[in-house]
Amino acid sequence: MQQSRPGEFITLVAMLTAMVAMSIDTMLPALGAMAKELGAAHDNDRHLIILVFFGGLGVGTLVFGAISDSIGRKPTIQWGLALYLVGCAICFFATSFPMLIVGRVVQGLGAASPRVVSLAMVRDGAKGADMARIMSYVMSVFMLVPILAPAIGTLVLNFGTWRHIFLGFMVMAILASFWLHFRQEETLAVADRRPFSAPALWESAKQVASHPVALGYTIAVGFLFASFNIYLATSEQIFKEIYDQGDYFALWFGGMAIGIAASMIFNGKFVKVIGMRRISNWAMVAFVATWSLVLLACFIWAGKPPLPLLGVLLFISFFSSGMTFGNFNAMAMEPLGHIAGMAAAVSGAASSIMAITFGGLAARQYNGTLFPIAIAFVVYGLLSIAAIFWAERNRPQSKTPV
Repeated sequence: MQQSRPGEFITLVAMLTAMVAMSIDTMLPALGAMAKELGAAHDNDRHLIILVFFGGLGVGTLVFGAISDSIGRKPTIQWGLALYLVGCAICFFATSFPMLIVGRVVQGLGAASPRVVSLAMVRDGAKGADMARIMSYVMSVFMLVPILAPAIGTLVLNFGTWRHIFLGFMVMAILASFWLHFRQEETLAVADRRPFSAPALWESAKQVASHPVALGYTIAVGFLFASFNIYLATSEQIFKEIYDQGDYFALWFGGMAIGIAASMIFNGKFVKVIGMRRISNWAMVAFVATWSLVLLACFIWAGKPPLPLLGVLLFISFFSSGMTFGNFNAMAMEPLGHIAGMAAAVSGAASSIMAITFGGLAARQYNGTLFPIAIAFVVYGLLSIAAIFWAERNRPQSKTPV
């Protein structure tokens, strides 16, 4: 077995974390067809195909993060990939909408392992601004997925059915498993492993939940992910139904993702110079301000702003948000390096549960206009800022902000 080089390590981690985005964005063009073929009761039930995946992701994140602190990172990821394959198979053979939903939950459970444990792998060898820099590059590679995935999904639908999308997921998981096995060494030394027991699990969870910085930034990530859950769940309907852009959905979706990818690259280059907190603070202000303009445009144009204006504002807001995710995750985990796996597990589980809860509530309010989406983005953005303010105000005095 060989130890992967830094560039290869970043690419591998990006591939493992990208499984989540791939499992969502590739199938966005197929949501309507899946719901119709399998007999969904309500048009908005298609949102469940996305939201329940995040539910499984949240639960799986907590479980696999704790396990990785006990048995190591590599075997934990491999078990998760195996579970992911089972979920894909259930979806592929689904004969009813409830069966598809069950498969998506299992798929989300499995995807949680490479997502959260790969983050712990990064934390095993880096911290602070160095970790933020690596995560920014990881996320920039990761963001190629939403740029390309909807187009891939559309291409598959042109030559096959939505079931073939799940075959592609299975191939991706098998390739990731082999790459991890043959090219990456274990990053968690045996001496640093913690016994997997209920008391140890509970004690680690209390440390994460009781640390104001870790908790505050976890909440901030949760509200941001809730916002993007709304966008993911409703984007197909927005572009197809409101703006009649069904044939160009992949282009619009990919264009917005380019904004996030570009901002993550910017963050990776300048985070050490400017600082994580300063970049993130200004980005959050821009995020809320941009969505406030979208909301204002909704009042002017009865919930349906002109598409060119909306496109510009969406791009700016996504560019702003791209400078937050890597930084927020790094700041949430930095004080808890001694329990990196558990820290990633609790933080990831909490943010995912928040995302499906608050994102799902808002997505279900979709009424053929942008009003509910814009209101949710503004409110959740303000709540993220409030969580950051609380975290920094209660930061232990001995810790110096990065």
